[in-house]
Amino acid sequence: MSNSEQVKFKINKEEVSIKVDSNTLLSDCIRHQLLKTGTHVGCEHGACGACTVILDGDAVRSCLILAKQADGCELTTVEGLSKKGELSNLQLMFKKHHALQCGFCTPGMLTTTHALLSQEPDASYERIKEVISGNICRCTGYINIIDAVYEARDYYR
Repeated sequence: MSNSEQVKFKINKEEVSIKVDSNTLLSDCIRHQLLKTGTHVGCEHGACGACTVILDGDAVRSCLILAKQADGCELTTVEGLSKKGELSNLQLMFKKHHALQCGFCTPGMLTTTHALLSQEPDASYERIKEVISGNICRCTGYINIIDAVYEARDYYR
């Protein structure tokens, strides 16, 4: 039996204060308590990248972090990438380049590449390829994803 504790953080620019068990994973908190279901859970071992969110500016696997570790942090999920229900420029590039098929990996790809381009707006084609290599996609073959991210760089400069 685990202990409950109150944690406070910002998620998609909104302050939240929530009670979590001490062993609650951030991915479970996001999906089941905060109902942000865009964050997908695949392997639950940090290998697939489907659960990637942005924590204080860095792309992290939310299935490897306890919710209490986000206390005091700023968190962005895929839902937080768009403004006022409009697709972000990165999302528009994914659409333009047909960089998704089944969509399961897409939230993790978007958060991973958003974090990359926020930190490295001039990321090379090879750098983009290297960074997304930690995200598993079984449908697209990655080329369209890399092309979309490469074109989206203009919006991050």
